[in-house]
Amino acid sequence: MYIEKINGPEDVKKLSNNELTSLAAEMRQVLLKRASIHGGHFGPNFGMVEATIALHYVFESPKDKFVFDVSHQTYPHKMLTGRKDAYLYEEHYNDVSGYSNPEESDHDHFVIGHTSTSISLACGLAKGRDVRGESGNVIAIIGDGSLSGGEALEGLDFASELQSNLIIVVNDNDMSIAENHGGLYQNLKLLRETNGQAECNLFKAMGLDYVYVHEGNDIPALIKAFEGVKDSVKPVVVHIRTLKGKGYKLAETHKEEWHWHLPFDIETGEVIADFGGEDYSSVTCDYLMKKMKEDPSVVTITSATPTVMGFTEDKRKEAGRQFVDVGIAEETAVALASGIAKSGGKPVYGVYSTFIQRTYDQLAQDLCVNGNPATILTFSASIYGMNDVTHLGIYDIPMMANIPGLVYLAPTTKEEYLAMLDWSIAQTEHPVAIRVPGGAFVSDGKAVTKDFSKLNKYEITKQGSKVAIIGLGSFYGLGVEAAEALKESTGIEATIINPYYITGLDEAMLEDLKANHDVVITLEDGILDGGFGEKITRFYGASDMKVLNFGIKKEFLDRYDVNDVLKDNHLTVEQIVDDVKKCL
Repeated sequence: MYIEKINGPEDVKKLSNNELTSLAAEMRQVLLKRASIHGGHFGPNFGMVEATIALHYVFESPKDKFVFDVSHQTYPHKMLTGRKDAYLYEEHYNDVSGYSNPEESDHDHFVIGHTSTSISLACGLAKGRDVRGESGNVIAIIGDGSLSGGEALEGLDFASELQSNLIIVVNDNDMSIAENHGGLYQNLKLLRETNGQAECNLFKAMGLDYVYVHEGNDIPALIKAFEGVKDSVKPVVVHIRTLKGKGYKLAETHKEEWHWHLPFDIETGEVIADFGGEDYSSVTCDYLMKKMKEDPSVVTITSATPTVMGFTEDKRKEAGRQFVDVGIAEETAVALASGIAKSGGKPVYGVYSTFIQRTYDQLAQDLCVNGNPATILTFSASIYGMNDVTHLGIYDIPMMANIPGLVYLAPTTKEEYLAMLDWSIAQTEHPVAIRVPGGAFVSDGKAVTKDFSKLNKYEITKQGSKVAIIGLGSFYGLGVEAAEALKESTGIEATIINPYYITGLDEAMLEDLKANHDVVITLEDGILDGGFGEKITRFYGASDMKVLNFGIKKEFLDRYDVNDVLKDNHLTVEQIVDDVKKCL
């Protein structure tokens, strides 16, 4: 095998065109086996094999710097830069992350996991090179789906200002995670159809030189194009047409399904582990589909991640104009929701917690300052969510719960979640966000009669004394378990409280607890600093009440084991009980 002899880009340069083609085939076989066992981003990597080989054949990495947008397509790059063992041998599969990482190799220059950033980062590298009087190529590699992100367009707009070497490789496979959305994709389509010759050209309009490669999975054609722009003295776009998922028929045919994939059977493509059953995505989709049919003013919004709410392609078609995908443009999604609400519509925007981080200004300015009654559903906001350092979902509470005017809710069960959705969509007073529970799916079948319009009213679900446990959202169950263990250990019957509201305090209830409680503990599935528990502590600051806050300490976790993190943060039942006993 050629791949076994590739220890760095210098070995790629020794191969002939035929040998490079054989190398590409070997890399796909290695990627296929690894993905079938380990899972991960599939389509983006299979489509980029030839382009990655050609980049390393032509350029001199790491002196020439590659910046991969999102960097979920860097598996081939890692294979060619000294990390092949992490793809060849199962015992080493976890040696590398799924994204670029400078701690792994000098060939990586940034930790990147969010989209649309590569051009701006590359502009910075190029400017730094220029002011230091250095040389070398800077190459941004960005997918067409990422171009809809505002930062990508800002980077394109600025790039021509450099008037020095900057190469932007646009990997155009006519796909985002799902299908592309937005007007610029009409121009990309026109450029593909005219072999790059159309007079209307987005990139030239931005003041950039332009090269088109129709066969973007052809190594000689790519090498020729890259050699033509190497050491260029002004910014240039190399627009390559590729096939997402190339080399595996199912991935070529069902591009959305195979963007990222769980471990699977190579022959059939069937997922090995069947998780089945209800989850919050399917529940959300079923609810919203019914709601949209009943009420034409309800609009469901996504920013390129429709399946976070269970909206597969068939469901999107069924929903028709009441389902809107703005593409990778979270800021626009929030502003759009605010505008729809202002017009009397009932918008519901579903988004991963890690991506809502990109919209702080729109949440504060476009939505909450204006007080428009949009609904935001925050998914994977949990220590049980995605665990790459770039995709953590545990920072939303400090960010969102401190924006004036926003009502942020934390359900503990499916039934509470749907009741909150019902109230939020119907009410016209507040912007509302709902923190969709992480961890295990919980459905207790209990009817929810709570009036959520009476803001910041907590519920005592079990009356006790001495110790009060306030369990927020998905950590409510942990609070119940801790109360049971505390009773077994000490005989103390703790009060258990479901707060529902992340954004406000039930001051009357908290005041009443002073009469027969010595300790209040808070549990939250997120960062403690600026979080929910600190609000409770602040309330009791001038009193004799002792308060213990349990949550996650502020740090960047990466590829963590949930149980280890819980233990490190005293979030096991035994540790909670021990801490309470010491406090008593």
